[in-house]
Formats: sequence, C-alpha cells, structure tokens
Amino acid sequence: MAWSSFTGLLAALYIAQVNAQGPAASTATTASACSSTIAPKHAPSVAPGYNVQVVASGLNAPRGIIFDASGHLLVVQQGYGISSLALTDDGGACVRAGKPTDIIVDEALNHGIELSVEGNTLYASSSTAVYSWAYDAGQARNTSGPRELIGQMGDTDGHVTRTLLLARHAGAEGMLLVSRGSMANLDPAALDITTGVSTIKAFNISNATDTPYNFVQDGLLLGWGLRNSVGVGEDPATGGIYSVENSVDEFVRAGQNIHQNNPGEEMNFHGYLNGTQTQEQGGNYGYPSCYAAWNVSEIPQNGDIKVGTQFAIGDQNSTVNDTFCRQDRVAPRLTFQAHTAPLDIKFNSNGTAAWVTFHGSWNRDTPVGYALAVIPFESNAPAAASTSTNSTITILANPDLTQCPDSCIRPVGLAWDAKGRLFMSSDATGEIFVIARNDGGSVDQATQTSGLPTSTGPPTPGQSTGAAVSGVRVPAFGGVAAVAAFALALPLA
Repeated sequence: MAWSSFTGLLAALYIAQVNAQGPAASTATTASACSSTIAPKHAPSVAPGYNVQVVASGLNAPRGIIFDASGHLLVVQQGYGISSLALTDDGGACVRAGKPTDIIVDEALNHGIELSVEGNTLYASSSTAVYSWAYDAGQARNTSGPRELIGQMGDTDGHVTRTLLLARHAGAEGMLLVSRGSMANLDPAALDITTGVSTIKAFNISNATDTPYNFVQDGLLLGWGLRNSVGVGEDPATGGIYSVENSVDEFVRAGQNIHQNNPGEEMNFHGYLNGTQTQEQGGNYGYPSCYAAWNVSEIPQNGDIKVGTQFAIGDQNSTVNDTFCRQDRVAPRLTFQAHTAPLDIKFNSNGTAAWVTFHGSWNRDTPVGYALAVIPFESNAPAAASTSTNSTITILANPDLTQCPDSCIRPVGLAWDAKGRLFMSSDATGEIFVIARNDGGSVDQATQTSGLPTSTGPPTPGQSTGAAVSGVRVPAFGGVAAVAAFALALPLA
C-alpha cells in the first residue's frame, strides 16, 4: 500500500472510531515521573509512547549539539561559543544537565559543530571559516588553539550559519561537509557556480595542510542552487547524503504573490562520498530560478505541475521556464509545507528513519512548523513518494501555533546519545530537550513499523512535558483527510 494511502486509511479509521465511541475514546497516558525535572517554558504536545523532558534551560540561543566520547553534551550557544553540559542520568527521559562549562568563548561561532571519529578533534564554524581544536573528552576542554581548516567563504551577508557534517560511512572517511547559504532571499550570486554561494561542499581534512582550504575554489561540490540547506545528514546504511532546505520567501509568479503556501521546503539527495557516481551529485537544485511546488492549486499557469515538481519563479521566458526547471534542475526527494523551516536532519543508526527539526515560519500569516518529526525510510530511500504531502510523522509539536513564535518551542539541533535517546535544542527558549520511549526501548530503533506512533488521533496538548498523549500516525504538514477530521497540532492552511 502506498504511504499516502496508508495514512489516509488511518485517518478514516480514526473518524470511525470517534463516531462509534465518542470523544472519551481518546485517552492520555502519563509517563513515569522523574525525581527532578525542569519545567518547560512552553509545554509541547507529544506523540504516544514517547516521554519528553527538559534537560537544560537558560542557555543563549542553543543551536548545534553533539555528544563527546565521555558523554558530555556540547552545545553551540549562538553568539557566545561552545559549552559543555555534564548530565545526571536517572534513566529514560530523567536526565538533567549541570551548569554549562565554557569550552571555547567566541561570539563568531553560531551553529556548526562536529567531532572526529576518534573524538579528539573538535570542529566548529563561523560565518567566515571552519576551525578545529585538539580536544580532551575526559576533561571536556580544548587542548589547543584554533586552527583554520576552511576559509574565504565570501560575503557574510544573509544566511550566516555554516553547517558541518563529518562523513562516517566506509569509503568516505575524513570528508567534512560544509553547507553555505545565500546572501539574500533572492540572491543573483547563486546563479554563478564560481561564487560558492548556496552550495554544499566536502573537504578531505585527513590530508589538510597548514594552508586552509579556499571554500570557493576547493572541495568536492555536492550541490549548488540550494538557498539555505541548514540540515545535512548521512544515511548510515548507504552513505547517501541528504539535506533539508529552507526555500524562498515572498514568492511571486505571473504577477501573483503566492508565498503563503509556495514554494515548499525541500529534502534533497546529493549522492555518495565513497566514489559511487549518481546523477544528482554536483547538480543544480534550482535556486534562485526554480522551486518545488507545494500547493499546486494556488500556482498560476500550473499546467501539469505536481507536488515536488520544479517550476519557475516570476515571469517565464525562453531561458527560464517550467520545462527548463523540470529538465535541467534536480528535483527534491521530498517536499514539505512552505515556511516550516527544517534546520537539522539526523538518521537513526540503521537508516530506517530520519528525524527532522522544523524551526517554524515567520513569513506566513498562519504559523506552521515548530515541531520535531520523523521520516520513515524503506529500501534505502524515503518511504513516501516524491509527490507526497504525507511524508512526516509528528513526534513533538507546539499545541497552539497561534502563539508562535513568541510562546513556542523552536527546534534546531539534534544529537543521539549512547543509549539511543534523541536530544534537541530550542534556540528561542534556550532549552535542551530529551526524547525517550516510555517502554524503555531506544528511540534510535524506532522505525516505520516499530516504535513510532500507531494510535489514531492527533498529538494534543499534554499536562506536562513528560505526558505521552494520543497521536495519529499522519504527517505533520499534510493529510487532507486528517485535517478534515480534526484540528491538527500543525494545521495545513
């Protein structure tokens, strides 16, 4: 059965259940209370079977996070530097951090963070460069000054984060991926491949010299024409590289402003780093000329456009038009609701699921996003078709999006710990959350058929962060049947 048909069936079953049993059929199960918890600034809705707790609060815009070899949680506090959190672990979601310890105080560090496979080298990025430090995990401190690995990234206007990902799949060892976004909403510099704008590149840092790489001139090009691909992930099963892209704002086509629901945010596939050749690797993904459709009915002159189809912005001409966009630009593997703003993507250890944070909209009348969702994978690819509006499953959401962004969690970075729990940062609230399973199982092992929500109702507000409440296994940003049946925590306009 197709993924979209399956989720539609679940929605229909929900309607039948409610009609037969009434509203009382939906029940909430409270997770085991922790002996010591931190109250969240804004209690989220949580899918059934999961327990979410606040691990740390009072941080300065926490963005990228990662665990070191000794179990310290390293956090990039945007505009401050990198700090270490030592955790007290009472099992499950009962985890609490102590006072942050400064590792590197540098206000230029704003998002990217990585560790070497051995754990003895720390990497971080500013808007202009990527640096490395010798690192002692036992002491949670750097043991050297910064070394510039990659520099000359060009103008620092516009998107300033430089996401880092160190490849770990066999045959790709030592390759450090760096994502650099555009300098403006519609950036003409992205039309020129030689600018390095709106690109993802990989650099072999195992043979780095004392002279830093030049980001624009050096490195292996994985993709360009990518407005701002903040989240970059490696499928551990295949070594495939995926990114999640924040698409353009204020979209106008044929004189009509259709930015509320178009274009969609994207999940893109960029090939492999082990020498396997693919058509996508190094290709142009469209920006700033071509974009992925989300709400086709609102697109003027929509012809045979479908969800995920690349189509042209503005007024079409003989050079840039829908045919050019479909034939000469790489289409996304999945498309998400416009303005949901995906910021991170982390695969589980066997590649059966990819977890994505959706930071949330600002350029839309009705807020969307503000959630953590999971994308099931089957046969080394997303389970949903590229035309699907039902590709994600919401695990954590803000219960009242009308309060966003001011009174909402805004998910950013993700990190797995050694016990298979997932940790998530929220920059707007200065918090770190942990996501665990109520049955004691590993979140890392949650797949499409095991450990993901299977009950039939939408995520609804819990009494506390640790409440595991009834939720539906329908996507966060789609599902017409589901929306018709009930008010989703993440409504589709």
